[in-house]
Amino acid sequence: MTHPSAHPQQPPLDTDTMPFPVQTRGAMRPPGTGAWEPQAPAPEPSAPEPEAAPSAATPSGRDRYLDLLRAVALVRVVVFHLFGWAWLTIVFPSMGVMFALAGSLMARSLARPAWSVVRGRLRRLLPPMWAFLAVVVPVVFALGWKPVRDEGIWWFLKLGCYLLPVGTPPFPWENGSEGGFLETSWAEQAMGPLWYIRAYLWFVLASPLLLKAFRRLPWVTLLAPIGLTAVIGTGLVTVPGTAGEGLVDFAVFGSCWVLGFAHHDGLLRTVPRYLTVSLAAFLMAFALWWASGHLGEEGWNLDEIPLAQATWSLGFCVILLQYAPSWRQLPGRLAGWDSLVTLANNRAVTIYLWHNLLLMAGFLLIDQLWNVPWVGDHLGTYIDAADNALALIVVWPLIGLMILAVGWVEDVAAKRPPRLWPNGQGSKAAAGGRATPVSGGTRRR
Repeated sequence: MTHPSAHPQQPPLDTDTMPFPVQTRGAMRPPGTGAWEPQAPAPEPSAPEPEAAPSAATPSGRDRYLDLLRAVALVRVVVFHLFGWAWLTIVFPSMGVMFALAGSLMARSLARPAWSVVRGRLRRLLPPMWAFLAVVVPVVFALGWKPVRDEGIWWFLKLGCYLLPVGTPPFPWENGSEGGFLETSWAEQAMGPLWYIRAYLWFVLASPLLLKAFRRLPWVTLLAPIGLTAVIGTGLVTVPGTAGEGLVDFAVFGSCWVLGFAHHDGLLRTVPRYLTVSLAAFLMAFALWWASGHLGEEGWNLDEIPLAQATWSLGFCVILLQYAPSWRQLPGRLAGWDSLVTLANNRAVTIYLWHNLLLMAGFLLIDQLWNVPWVGDHLGTYIDAADNALALIVVWPLIGLMILAVGWVEDVAAKRPPRLWPNGQGSKAAAGGRATPVSGGTRRR
């Protein structure tokens, strides 16, 4: 299984993990002017907060296209961490997509006082992470981790990252013993998704200033992270330690986050579509060219090539958001996936944090098939050949069980009534299942 902390493609979810409301209309450039100004955001409802939208898709006013992108990104993350297929980082750059969607929602929320928005994001982000660490960290210690002996008394200063992950929380690269119930790299794999929590936290804290800079100098702010990546992500300048890792992540996905601002404020609609798509295609072509000359041990895995990751993700997200429809409901055959898309959005943090650990649990369950009479003797060869495919089947029921077990923490953190299975079905039944058209008609893209 691929190590997530080494490969950033593994979210927040979002972790901007909250459901996405319908995008606020941005202002078109007035005829005869060259300036662009964002439209004043629509008044925010007093309660619930936008990110605490109800679980039902149809009556909530959420943009189901954005919800669908979030769900696809989560599935792609799970599949990538199971199979490690490098080409998935090109076909669908999940983390870039998730950061772009999170940036769009953050821009919408910052119509309110910045401190209340930041505090609300922290309140929704940290309790699910604490619930995850409350399970994992005791096991790490039980399997023999002795950090004070290895790192000295200064290790205690790092413990703060378990409470507020501004840096990478400490964990052992090897834990347990060879031949034990868990492989020795289990802690590294389980803790890997925490890089996303750290990166998301950095973006949340920086967003009030980033949004002001974007509305003053939009194109400079949008492209500046690419320039920063070219400096610190290519080895031209090296920042050591976990601070350097965090800074590289911030640079690589910074343009995607700011692109979310542009999507919310309507900046993309002020540029002719053919020009936007052409520039995005040029950027993606550069990403592939750069990657071709900097392939590592994992080939075309863009997670290992920061500048290629940054430019490819930005170009990909520009096209996704430039052509974004506005769906109050999933259309056509996609409607059959509505409840699962809603569930994934309402439990994005839970799915993201736990999926690596649950993949390992899935392999442990598959290993038990060898102990089943007749199965191990006659089907063992097939079990070995199809263990990844079996794990992909097994992991989804395990994720479902984890949603039931700890997913409600996301509701408590958001000050909502706890729900075991928030897939929107109950709310839609109460609404009578009536379709609601998107107010304002179709948007020009």
